[in-house]
Amino acid sequence: MGIKTIFAERVNGVLKLRRGFSIQRNSKIIIVEDVITTGKSALECNDIIKNSKSQLIGYACIIDRSNNNSLIKDRIVSQIKLKINTYKDSDLPEELRKIKPVKPGSRNL
Repeated sequence: MGIKTIFAERVNGVLKLRRGFSIQRNSKIIIVEDVITTGKSALECNDIIKNSKSQLIGYACIIDRSNNNSLIKDRIVSQIKLKINTYKDSDLPEELRKIKPVKPGSRNL
């Protein structure tokens, strides 16, 4: 397709372009995620785009599990939307209290 693709990596808790990646000034960019829950990582990528003096065209993902509670206020194009409940500790159903919690994701790598 002749379309350049790059990705951001988390370094010491901050998303950065590495491996020689760069964004040419005035580029038109689409941010694509595997899963969007809060939208926080995508918004961090948007900061990289702004700092590169380029234009964000939109957001896309494979799975949108934000339940319309994303920090992203623009439209998100997704392959599928999944409603996956999240709970505060005080509201956790009894059957879920019996399962040892794990924290998935790459935010803290």
